[in-house]
Amino acid sequence: MTHPSVEQVWEWLGTLPDPEIPVITLIDLGIIRGVTWEGDTLVVTVTPTYSGCPATSMINMDIEALLREKGIENLELRRQLSPAWTTDWMTDEARAKLEEYGIAPPQPAGGPSRCPRCGGTHLEKLSQFGSTPCKAQWRCQDCLEPFEYFKCI
Repeated sequence: MTHPSVEQVWEWLGTLPDPEIPVITLIDLGIIRGVTWEGDTLVVTVTPTYSGCPATSMINMDIEALLREKGIENLELRRQLSPAWTTDWMTDEARAKLEEYGIAPPQPAGGPSRCPRCGGTHLEKLSQFGSTPCKAQWRCQDCLEPFEYFKCI
């Protein structure tokens, strides 16, 4: 029996949105770490953004549903915790999509450099946590709009 190429599987996985931030894909986020065939079993390695991420189960279900829909019968999802995920694994496209969506992308300095809405640079942190633990709540003092910041991990 022939099976789809690894490249084809990567393309399919590149269509799956992150359940918490639907403007970026799981590939953009950098959490799909590997796709290999081991005999007749497709192995997809996933590293969650952090070990307690509540979206991990949904992500795994989405991956499995997509690949089953594409005809993959033998599938193994492997959870890889080491090395731990880091925002460095996000693509430049993901960072641009986040900002376009209104979420400040991660910055090495530990906070946003500008407002994703108006570009203002007078910012204040409102809360260490936003709608998810991986985001913080900030406000722009220029446009007075609140926004989320995707924390550097």
